[in-house]
Amino acid sequence: METGLAGQGVVVTGASGGIGAACARAFAAEGARVLVHYHRGEERARALADELDGAAVAGADLTVEADADRLFAEARETLGRLDICAAVAGVYPSADVPVWELGLERFEQTIRENLTTTFLTARAFLRELRSTGSGALVLVGSTAGRFGEAGHADYAAAKSGIQCGLLLSLKNEAARLGPRVRVNAVAPGWTASPMTRGLLEPDDVRRITKTMPLRKVATPEDVAAQVVVLASERLSGHVTGGLVTVAGGMEGRVLHAD
Repeated sequence: METGLAGQGVVVTGASGGIGAACARAFAAEGARVLVHYHRGEERARALADELDGAAVAGADLTVEADADRLFAEARETLGRLDICAAVAGVYPSADVPVWELGLERFEQTIRENLTTTFLTARAFLRELRSTGSGALVLVGSTAGRFGEAGHADYAAAKSGIQCGLLLSLKNEAARLGPRVRVNAVAPGWTASPMTRGLLEPDDVRRITKTMPLRKVATPEDVAAQVVVLASERLSGHVTGGLVTVAGGMEGRVLHAD
């Protein structure tokens, strides 16, 4: 199916990670001009850019206001017109810690590395659309933000903020820039990626898929496909404020006995 993304300028944050890299590849496959963002994974980002026939690469710490603004200024200079941003960058703290033992430092850091990062990304990107009146922003939340996640209340709170309050506010505000400015989000469930390495052994998969009709974890490409659909004006031109859950039908009850 034709997406109409050929020639579009796309920024993918967190593109050195599994879902971000898959998004960058998916946009490039549609003929988009992609900027690959990284924070700590420069080597992976540059290898990905080489794979994509020399896509642009830029590093930035998106918890820092000046870095976020610089990233999008650099993207504009490199790509020219900016049309799409996939705000993938985020961090999952692997340690399972109940709230009564959760330190304030970790809580604030998780909020900053997920919710604050997404806010600064969204703000910088939408500022770039003031002169064009069209474009698409796709945020990345999580099923933790929909169902909660014991031991990761900090992460669940950050992702809920992204895919609920921030998303639904941004889609209304973005429309002030023009009727073709859209904001949507995806909420991945368990996804095989560097962020979940070591957490998805066979016994883990049996346990976590008890609430899922499709008893498998997602691939990064599963998530990237939905990001591309939401970013495409041709496919989703009248969709804004939407949240697509990519989690095999996950719900808040056990569906399987074993």
